[in-house]
Amino acid sequence: MYIRLIAGQYGGRKIDAPDNSRTHPMGERIRNALFNSIGTRIEGAEVLDAFAGTGAVGLEALSRGAAGVTFVERDKIAQKVLAKNVVSLDAAEKVEIVNTSVVNWLTTKSQKNYDIIFADPPYNDPQLSTVSQLFALLKPNGLMVLSWSGRGEGPNLQNGIVVVDNRSYGNAKLTSFCRIG
Repeated sequence: MYIRLIAGQYGGRKIDAPDNSRTHPMGERIRNALFNSIGTRIEGAEVLDAFAGTGAVGLEALSRGAAGVTFVERDKIAQKVLAKNVVSLDAAEKVEIVNTSVVNWLTTKSQKNYDIIFADPPYNDPQLSTVSQLFALLKPNGLMVLSWSGRGEGPNLQNGIVVVDNRSYGNAKLTSFCRIG
């Protein structure tokens, strides 16, 4: 199975995706809408792709001008596919791949903060308490986009974090948060 990167430096290039139900790569239509909503904020941004899967979202960010991307993924099959995708795009110098769960990484990571965070946890295990911890990694005026099923309550907001956009695409919901200040 393949996923096509949409625009930018790698626009039109295909990356691998595991042919199983363990990951749910964000569809091209939703990724396009997501990046259209972000616009030029992606240029020069330091990006975190949490629950990275194939890396499609982070690699799209890199293709559109992000300065660097940190990918965090725990699934061994997805890790191998992600690493292969980074090599196939010759993007290793702008990428850090962390092979562990987001919750484990949060307990051991350095204090680096990000301009943009993409969080796309498994729909059957949204880990919203872990997603809430990611807010602490946003730079002032930083943006976090959560892709989730939209069922139930969202993550707990922290001081200075506000919802700035909410969009539904079939069974997927994209909620954008911003750190004020």
